[in-house]
Amino acid sequence: MGKLEKRGTNSTGSPIFMQKRVDVLMALDLTRLASKGQITHAAILSGDSDFLPAVVLAKDEGVQISLFHAVKHPPHDDLWSECDDRTKITYDVIQSILRP
Repeated sequence: MGKLEKRGTNSTGSPIFMQKRVDVLMALDLTRLASKGQITHAAILSGDSDFLPAVVLAKDEGVQISLFHAVKHPPHDDLWSECDDRTKITYDVIQSILRP
């Protein structure tokens, strides 16, 4: 879990909160699980190159990394290259994983 931090107010004066530290915590989880041999596969839903060091370490530990990313916002080139497989998140992909 990250930490909610106030980031100003919106046009009606209501506070705007953002979740912080989540990407770093996810990277730590990935590297911890990989280094202890507790995972063989990981799926990342991001395009942020900040995950690259964690992905490289996990792959060095033998973890296969699947990258899922938005169609309109392609992932960073280095992250794209490092991952083992890549999936654009389309309407069809979402429909394929919904429960009936």
